[in-house]
Amino acid sequence: MTPLRRLLPAIRQTRLIPRLCNYTTASAAPKKYNFTSITSLVRSPSPKTVLIDVREPSEYSAGAIPGAINLPIASAPDALSLPPDEFEDRFGFQKPEKSSELVFYCKAGVRSAAAARLALQEGYEHVGEYPGSWMDWIKEGRK
Repeated sequence: MTPLRRLLPAIRQTRLIPRLCNYTTASAAPKKYNFTSITSLVRSPSPKTVLIDVREPSEYSAGAIPGAINLPIASAPDALSLPPDEFEDRFGFQKPEKSSELVFYCKAGVRSAAAARLALQEGYEHVGEYPGSWMDWIKEGRK
């Protein structure tokens, strides 16, 4: 038996491989929001739930779901890994607490899914996404 083969059970047991590969072994999947649940969130905001638009600032300024903050995933993929003071300096608002629920949306659901995975990797346990995103919001008649 090679030395590496003898170490594999110990490596698996310590979960070293997932940490080295920078992915989570948690089976947590983001909660899926639909138009109705987003509408409820907009009408009755909760201080523990943060609605995050991950589109670029130019897309956000053209129209956004009321109450959403802008955290562009394409130009700032490292945002949730920043220290709180650096995050606030860079984005102009406080970094969401790890205990908060983060609900992501974009234009059509692709970037929001990526942002939700990044949030889970950064240790946020309460993560949601609105797969219909901005296109669904507009289609349903909300602006």
